[in-house]
Amino acid sequence: MCQSGGFMSERLADHLNQVTIFSGLTPEELLAIEKYMFFSKVEPNEFVFREGEKGDYVCFVAQGALDIIKINNNAQPVVITSLAKGGSIGEMALIDKLTRSASVRARSASSLIVLTRKGFDLILRLHPEIGIKILKGISLLLSTNLRKTSDKLAEFMPPLA
Repeated sequence: MCQSGGFMSERLADHLNQVTIFSGLTPEELLAIEKYMFFSKVEPNEFVFREGEKGDYVCFVAQGALDIIKINNNAQPVVITSLAKGGSIGEMALIDKLTRSASVRARSASSLIVLTRKGFDLILRLHPEIGIKILKGISLLLSTNLRKTSDKLAEFMPPLA
């Protein structure tokens, strides 16, 4: 993943308001936290990260599209979902210190907004009210994803006898 501080002419905050995690923040709060993030560019078929790698940042899609890839039971990579503008990947990396649960590859040339764990920790320490709103946004997103996963899992489970 290529880091680029001045990749896009727009402000980070202009893109953050389209990300679910930040939907509870005011325009002023978005401007206050944008300095803890940066733009990054990925080319088509370039991996943002791979399953099993250490995770210490989250990415938000500003432009482009990404594929989320898991290895199936036959050791084959499969695309489990795709993300477009406004999507986020790697939220769990801000919460736990575990390895990446999936690989992420650019489907097209993409611009990402990156928030490292260190940047997030600074937001929590220096802007605790904003940090709480972001944590609520992450909780909502993870809860929604878990519900979707549970629904999909139920499709493959045998019925109760």
